[in-house]
Amino acid sequence: MPHLTPAYRDGETLYLSGALGFGSDGQISGDITEQTQKTLENLEAVLKDNGVDRNSVMRCGVYLTDTANFAAFDAAYAAFFGDHLPARSTIICGLALDTALIEIDVIAKG
Repeated sequence: MPHLTPAYRDGETLYLSGALGFGSDGQISGDITEQTQKTLENLEAVLKDNGVDRNSVMRCGVYLTDTANFAAFDAAYAAFFGDHLPARSTIICGLALDTALIEIDVIAKG
């Protein structure tokens, strides 16, 4: 288990550690759309555990392994957040797990 906490609260600000698209079986699978949806669902569960919802998200840091996945990621991200538009950075980089195509961290108000 990595040395981190899923969320850290400092006053009214909630910082969520980077999340991956782990399924209930503990595996990461699927294309970028599926991994984006699962990653956002995993983050939403941490938000709910801390008494807030997706509309409390102020900023997302997004890490993609392939530029070619940007459009599909962005469509899944937009579907998840709807009219809510958190600030966002998107970085192309390598990730610690070979099967991961995306990682997202979050700052929320809470």
